[in-house]
Parts: sequence; structure tokens; C-alpha cells
Amino acid sequence: MANVSITIKDENGVVKCSGCGEERAVLVYEGEYCQGDTITFATDAVNCHYVVRVDDTMDEALVYITKPEVVYAIPFEEKKVSYNPKSFTGGKHYLTIRTAEAYETGAYRNLAKNVMDQHGDPGCYPHVYANVETRGEAVFAARNAIDGVVSNESHGEWPYESWGINRQDDAEMTLEFGRPVDFDKIVLVTRADFPHDNWWVKATFPFSDGTTEVVDMEKSVKPHEFRIEKKGITWLKLSNLIKADDPSPFPALPVRQRFPILPVPTHFVADTSRMQVPHKDEQTIVP
Repeated sequence: MANVSITIKDENGVVKCSGCGEERAVLVYEGEYCQGDTITFATDAVNCHYVVRVDDTMDEALVYITKPEVVYAIPFEEKKVSYNPKSFTGGKHYLTIRTAEAYETGAYRNLAKNVMDQHGDPGCYPHVYANVETRGEAVFAARNAIDGVVSNESHGEWPYESWGINRQDDAEMTLEFGRPVDFDKIVLVTRADFPHDNWWVKATFPFSDGTTEVVDMEKSVKPHEFRIEKKGITWLKLSNLIKADDPSPFPALPVRQRFPILPVPTHFVADTSRMQVPHKDEQTIVP
């Protein structure tokens, strides 16, 4: 039985509110968040699945936690624009954490979605990072690829956030699962803000088992679905991105991925969505 807790602290580590329980903790914080505030989700049972609600405006996150404490930094100012404007605002907040049920971890689902992913080593999976994010801006952070938002016909602030590659030829994104997973397909929802955006025609998926898969894509608003079946995968990369012969140098990805998780012997889906495809001149055009 897991003992779990939720604690809100200010920038100096002073506790503003907390709650705890066995298998489940519910916290109602009556107050406004301030810059520097953090939310700590703690458990004495790691390497397990949990369902976490970090804000009442965001979906619950079914995540695999590998550390006793997962610290979530509440976004403000520029870092906030890739979230729903209502998120983390107001004077009353509802947060929860509970152990996941077997039917939840065993269901065919999106194994890449994590609405509470952040930079660094959070100990909370799935987790994504990249070797480039356009100008370091939140609206182009790699985490946008797995936040569950798939609006892809524009770009910029929520709900059009995406992973931006800053016209870097060797741009690469890595998705980690925190444990071995099985999956039977990968779905990419590429950004389709035409004519601002270009589009990918080819990409490569290297996998943790040493294998690779090369896929072809076309100009489309619709998701790109690839039937790729793998077992026991702990991470994958999206790399060797080849854009179309088009005047725009801006491809982009709102990425989603769906995969299954061991030890459940079922097929899940890897859904990678919303990556930025280069535009005509990313150096001079402000997204």
C-alpha cells in the first residue's frame, strides 16, 4: 500500500498547503499561486503507476513514477503561454494523486501522453526531451509534443503549442517511458499551418532495442499513422527529419505517441503529435 502526499511550497520552501493519504491524496488549496511556487507529489512506493491531477483545468496524467518526489514547477509569464490561460489561476485549486488501477494500466491507450511533463529529470514518465527548442521558448518546447493537445492548423500560444526545431538539420527528440513497453503503432500529428509551414517527407525512429524504422509522410492536416510493432522498448527517438522541397523552412510537430506498458501483454498505441516543420525563414519570421 502506497502512502502518497501533495505539498505546495513557496520559492523559499515554506509549506503553503499539504494533504496525504493511503493510496490516494486530495488537496484543495484556497489561495493564489505565486511565482516560484512548486507542487510536490510524494510516494513511498516508486516504480509504480499513478494518476495525477496537477490542475483542475488539465487532464489527469497516468504516469509511471520512479522517484519518491516529483516536483512540479508552476509556470508563470513566458512559460505559461503554452498552457490553457485558465490553468493555475484563481483562488481555489483542486489537486489529486492516487495509485492507478490495473484496468487503467492494462488498457489500450496513448503511452506518450503526459500533461505534466517538464524539463529536467522529473522521475515521472513518459518524458520527452530534444536537442533543440526554437529560441528556448515555451511554445516550442519538446513537452508540447506529448501534452495531449492536437490543434495543428496554427502555431504559437495554447492550444497551438508545438515542438520547434529552429531550422536545425540534426534536430532530434527522445521519448522515454521509464520502463519497457510494447506498442503496435506510432501516430504523428505534424503541424499544418500552411503556407507558413513546410512538411516532413521522411523520418527515422531509432528504438532502445537497437532497431530503426524509416517512415514516409506527406503534406496533411490528418495524423500520420505507422504500423510499427515493438516489444520491451524503453525509449525511442524521432530523428533524420527530411522536409519537402518547398520554400518554407518551418516544419513542426505537435507529437503524440501511443504504446503499451509491461508487464501487461497487450498492444498499445504510440501517438506522437505536433512537431514543427520548418517555415520559409525561421530566422526572420516571428511565430
